Amino acid sequence: MSRLPATLLLFAVLAPAHEIPAGVTVQMLLDATPPHARLILRVPLSSMRDIDYTAADLAPQLRLAATQWLAQPLELYAAGERLTPRLAAFRLSLPSDRSFESFPAALAHVTQTPSPPGAPPEQLLFDVLLEYPLPASSTALALRPGLHHLAASTTAVLRFSSPGQPTRAFQFHNDPGVVPLDPRWHQAAWRFLALGFQHILDGADHLLFLACLVLPFRRLRELALIVTAFTLAHSVTLIASTYDMAPTALWFPPLVETLIAASIVYMALENVVAALPATPTPPPVRRRWLTAFGFGLIHGFGFSFALRDSLQFAGDHLTASLLAFNLGVELGQLLVVAILLPALSLLFRFALAERAGILIASALIAHTAWHWLADRYTTLRQFPLTIPELAPPTLAAALRWLLLLWLAAGLLYLLARLLRPRPVQPPPTLP
Repeated sequence: MSRLPATLLLFAVLAPAHEIPAGVTVQMLLDATPPHARLILRVPLSSMRDIDYTAADLAPQLRLAATQWLAQPLELYAAGERLTPRLAAFRLSLPSDRSFESFPAALAHVTQTPSPPGAPPEQLLFDVLLEYPLPASSTALALRPGLHHLAASTTAVLRFSSPGQPTRAFQFHNDPGVVPLDPRWHQAAWRFLALGFQHILDGADHLLFLACLVLPFRRLRELALIVTAFTLAHSVTLIASTYDMAPTALWFPPLVETLIAASIVYMALENVVAALPATPTPPPVRRRWLTAFGFGLIHGFGFSFALRDSLQFAGDHLTASLLAFNLGVELGQLLVVAILLPALSLLFRFALAERAGILIASALIAHTAWHWLADRYTTLRQFPLTIPELAPPTLAAALRWLLLLWLAAGLLYLLARLLRPRPVQPPPTLP
């Protein structure tokens, strides 16, 4: 998190008492046409908490606020070098103004002579124009909004345009860090690799499902087949959902979350049942990897919901970003498995018997997932179930789904044949 200027902190302490807004939306228009980049911002005037509205002339305070609250915290980079802003213009606007619908209209509005506002200061908008000199060698820009100090929750909506490129839209929440606006493939891939790795470690439901897979099986060959089946399945639905092949009804996300909780309950109960006999035996490997594949299709939709808001950072490299996200998820799963295997081995060797350990851990997981299932089912019941009509586009989407599932099942079958242990031939007997 970037540090705010000391003068900004001083203004926040010495300013007249203004409440911190709960939420602020900042509109941003950025045009990168050499020899300079021009950034126009529109923020609610109420978020400028160091302004004395009772002063006869607000212009000096507005200039200072534009510099301290907007220009200095905001970071714009070209080829890795931070650019120095110049405050070109600023003015107050009414909420009814519609000039921010396009960059030329907003530029003409912010640079014209302002008229006296006809509304209370708390309802006005503050428009600011910043200019940045662009180096001749590169126009690859990266932005860090740095405006999270304006409110308890800040949302920045940016439209970025550059010569020869389509306009791109971004939406930043609080402090997203430095974001390349026209990323190279390796920049997008690295960002989504880290995002997938972080998502699997932050997702408690996915971690519990993975723990249920690992508990009865602790041999690498068996785990490789089971985890690979889960990875292939969630990759299919994740990619398909990203390319708009998933249902768009409002009931679909809560249905997926409910089924994810149900999958954890089922896997935990299966572990409990397998550990109950006097001579416990783990479930058959073939049934377990088929179950992992089936539930992986559901978990893939859950991954896609988390990925949906981040696809704006992929630029023109959607496929590379999706593959990197899947790789990050796989690396996170391997890390979890690498930690669970020795931890369970030590636990079952020195603290608990294996049967008791599997029973206790699976029962706790089932108890937790059952509460999730009940809560998510309550949410699901609030959405009416609508079945799509069998129109040609729906049938075409269903055929594409069947093709994807057939390809994934074929890959899984080949992996199962490759990883299947071969029978040992007895040595020939001599006469």
